[in-house]
Amino acid sequence: MTRLRSYDHADNEDLRAQVHFCAETGQIWLHEHRMLLVHAEAQASLRKDLIDTLGMDRAQGLLTRMGYSSGVRDAELARARAESLDDLDAFMTGPRLHTLEGIVRVVPVRLEIDRAAGRFYGEFIWENSWEGQWHRHFYGTHSEPVCWTQIGYACGYTSAFMGRPILYKEVECVGMGNNNCRIIGKPIEEWPDADEHKHFFSRESIAEQLFDLQTQVTQLRSTIGDKETLPADMTGNSPGFRAAYELLRQAANTRITVLLLGETGVGKELFARALHEMGPRAARPFVAVNCAAIPHDLVESELFGVEKGAYTGAQVSRPGRFERADGGTLFLDEIGDLPMPAQSKLLRVLQEGEVERLGDQKTRRINVRLVAATNSDLAQRVKEGRFRSDLYYRLNAWQIDIPPLRERKEDIGLLAKHFLEKHCAIHGKKLRGFTDKAKRALLSYAWPGNIRELQNMVERGVILAPSGTRVEVGHLFPSYADAHAREFGLDVHGSLDANRWETGKELCEAVFNGVMTLDQVEAMLLETAVDKARGNLSSAARMLGLTRPQLAYRLKRLHDGDEARADGGPGASAPSSPAAASAPAPAAAAPAAPEAQFGPERTTLASR
Repeated sequence: MTRLRSYDHADNEDLRAQVHFCAETGQIWLHEHRMLLVHAEAQASLRKDLIDTLGMDRAQGLLTRMGYSSGVRDAELARARAESLDDLDAFMTGPRLHTLEGIVRVVPVRLEIDRAAGRFYGEFIWENSWEGQWHRHFYGTHSEPVCWTQIGYACGYTSAFMGRPILYKEVECVGMGNNNCRIIGKPIEEWPDADEHKHFFSRESIAEQLFDLQTQVTQLRSTIGDKETLPADMTGNSPGFRAAYELLRQAANTRITVLLLGETGVGKELFARALHEMGPRAARPFVAVNCAAIPHDLVESELFGVEKGAYTGAQVSRPGRFERADGGTLFLDEIGDLPMPAQSKLLRVLQEGEVERLGDQKTRRINVRLVAATNSDLAQRVKEGRFRSDLYYRLNAWQIDIPPLRERKEDIGLLAKHFLEKHCAIHGKKLRGFTDKAKRALLSYAWPGNIRELQNMVERGVILAPSGTRVEVGHLFPSYADAHAREFGLDVHGSLDANRWETGKELCEAVFNGVMTLDQVEAMLLETAVDKARGNLSSAARMLGLTRPQLAYRLKRLHDGDEARADGGPGASAPSSPAAASAPAPAAAAPAAPEAQFGPERTTLASR
């Protein structure tokens, strides 16, 4: 059981580094979640309208659930940091975020936590609660606690962090006339009156009924005039997709030859299978052939069959793909790569409905529905003399153009969600979806590989993302960088730091020009972090995105290198750090953050 001893309000540089203001796109990010900077008064007015419209109880439930959802999101960041921190430091990410977000200043009084054993007890003071202050402004002193959004946040954050339901109660509140708010949290089963609070975390029954009715209406509307259901991997609502699917649906119950056109990876075989399954041949074979994958000298035997002794190595007779697909559907993918001799035989098969095996003089009747597909321009190939014009016109009886994924922006989210669920089941993972920044990256990507690329990318994300979290942009795009947006962060005073990236570029130039070495840059980073953390290695490690052992190892390596140079070893003439090169005395520790911004430098806490 870990007990909190002290808490530094100003020690939030690692979290400030997670906040990004993107002026070019008008977006604010906390890690990979999109945030909004709103007026507190406007938020308070909305809160008042909810209370006046829905009544106190229903408004309390709605606001509590809203806070709960926000807390669960912030817990994802805390759980991601938990691998490099102990339980206590990782948990304090939430209170520090709540302070950084301007909701309330959290002062821990008592905190005992053991994630492995599922034990938790937390007591906190809330200072400058915006919710309590505005409630009292509009309604005066209340008889019960009123910081509903904040209590929901605490419950959601701690429950998600601990992996079990944790219930908080507000035992003192500014809205009741107290100087500050005070909350106590512990596992829900340890509260004797927990049932009295559970209803605030679930929808009202009337709301459930309305949502259910709305869902039923939507489902009924979607089935009017469209009895078929889309195959799972063919999810889509974009106009281009719906137009292509409608053409497919109209052709399903006919015998017409279908030509599917589209780039590599758009799902041409999925369309062909859907056509087969929607038609009267669904119970018969579906045979797929990639014409580009078969050597030219074997194409005819593969498609039309071969008799024993037809050529050297033909030791047995075997049917071709047309015979295997008899009664069903034959899908010829990449038909543009079919050699000219095979094109002639294919045309005859389509015209006569008969197939003649290689080395045989007997014809066999077949009943096959042909679906062809290509990513090339067949009309252009006809002009170039690389594809028979009569075969082209025979195949092009019912052409369906499948749009590329970049033209189906409305479908990317639906497809990504489907592939996420599919691969979570395959790999035994439980994930909560995608982060906001990952969704943005998926929508802005050009998708040259279309749906196949999306599926592979989502599978990669499922494998890399830890269970219980969301897939982040780095899980999908290993080298992702938003080249179109310049993001600014927060400096130590809480102001936007517009020169952060320019400073980094200047440092890179210094290394490139030989002014500094890479080792000197690392030494400067390590020393500055330790100075800013006032010697606290855990805090310094968080600033650098390292674990404490990693930082300690790097510092030891730096110290050993300094001793070697002092003894006249290799590199003795080089300064150990930029500070040593430019000043005879060591640099002074960085000044503490202004007290007015983050409160007292350090607060001593009682511990049990």
